[in-house]
Amino acid sequence: MAIRLSGMVSGMDTDAMVKELVSSYRIKTQKYEKAKTKIEWKQEAWQDLNSKIYKLYSSTLSNLRMASAYNKKKTTVSDTTKASVVAQSGAVTGTQKLEIKKLATAGYLTGEELKADGKVTKDTQLGELGILGDCKITLTKGEEATDIELTADMTVSDLIGKIRETGVNVNFDEGNQRFFVSSKESGTKENFTLTATGMGDVALDKLGLKNGKKIEGEDAHIILNGADFYSSTNNFSINGLTISVNALTEENETITLTTDTDVDAVYDTIKGFLKEYNALIKEMDTLYNAKTAKGYEPLTSEEKEAMSDEEVEKWEKKIKDSLLRRDGNLSSVMSGMKTAMQSSIEINGKNYTLSSFGINTASYFSSGDNEKNMYHIDGDSEDAVSSGNDDKLKSMIASDPETVFTFFSTLVTDVYDDLTKKMSSTTLSSAFKVYNDKQLQEEQKDYEKKIDKWEDYVSQQEQYWYSKFTAMEKALSELQSSTSALAGLLG
Repeated sequence: MAIRLSGMVSGMDTDAMVKELVSSYRIKTQKYEKAKTKIEWKQEAWQDLNSKIYKLYSSTLSNLRMASAYNKKKTTVSDTTKASVVAQSGAVTGTQKLEIKKLATAGYLTGEELKADGKVTKDTQLGELGILGDCKITLTKGEEATDIELTADMTVSDLIGKIRETGVNVNFDEGNQRFFVSSKESGTKENFTLTATGMGDVALDKLGLKNGKKIEGEDAHIILNGADFYSSTNNFSINGLTISVNALTEENETITLTTDTDVDAVYDTIKGFLKEYNALIKEMDTLYNAKTAKGYEPLTSEEKEAMSDEEVEKWEKKIKDSLLRRDGNLSSVMSGMKTAMQSSIEINGKNYTLSSFGINTASYFSSGDNEKNMYHIDGDSEDAVSSGNDDKLKSMIASDPETVFTFFSTLVTDVYDDLTKKMSSTTLSSAFKVYNDKQLQEEQKDYEKKIDKWEDYVSQQEQYWYSKFTAMEKALSELQSSTSALAGLLG
């Protein structure tokens, strides 16, 4: 690196002079840096908005395209102390009669109290219970039989582990000196038996398991509309209904199950969709109609130093809020969504729109800023705009659910299909992007190249001017030396 003689002889501030001489080139660099910053901010703004659009598209709209998404049922039970019912979308509307004849139970074996010298614990060896020779007992569950080998040095705890390996529950109650064995699940399929021959039979007796109290597990039994149904648990899945029983009906008693459209659930589904749509369309309108930021540009580091943090934040927010103002891509997305939401859909020869179901936008003069394209449901207690109107939507869901399901599934599909087109990959945009992300990336790279080019040029200009000033300083130094020498000769 060349040595710089910065005004050592001339006394001039050459650093300041060089900085001033190349200032026009630095301004050009800063111009590109500010443009690059705005491109980066614009990408961030679009990424945030695109993620919200994609969420609506891939989740809400995708799920609500099918009429079955709105086909929600509920079943009321005349005696909820004995049964509860959950209705699936395929459940048949109407009234059914239920009788509960038997509840599912698990098999249970309560062992006899052990007769042994001293208290038996889980650490007690079987030999201390009189099981002196090697033998085996057999636990059979269903069609599977498992032999359990017994030895005198096995502990009660060891025996418990061996029995549990066969797939049943077992415990030894030290307080009552008894074994308790039970099925892990209810129903006849889980029933078990303990058998043995020879010394094994003696071992079962010593363990109190040969003549213990045995209760067989049973299947639940119900009669629904005159037909018998059995289950190993107390839950039944029958023709779209999940029936859970927990008590028997009396003789000649029947429980009434009434299945109908779940008006509130369907209403909440539609309201949830509109709430998400409203929030998104308001945000897009706000971005599109933002005030101009003319005269505002991203700040240089020197400009930021002259301002407070709060001033910098407000300055940058002004720019960021305006980045999508009058954006063509944003306009296209909004226009497509709004048009789809205003669709007229023919069902059984009659045309329906959202207003047919008591769903409308507010009047132009009563709407808030950027809220003119938001929808309000008549009778919605949470909506100050429409809460005083008659609730037409719930009435339609209750009286004509099929029309409601068909209309909204078709409407949602229209919005979904329009966004599908907007999110198609092009030379300017990637798949599932509604904006020209590829184009913005290329513009950013272009500015980065320009910045690098001008930074190199500024550096070259600085070197050029420093070399000129250095040469001048050397010439002055030599002249000063010559003048001093001449003065010395002349006395």
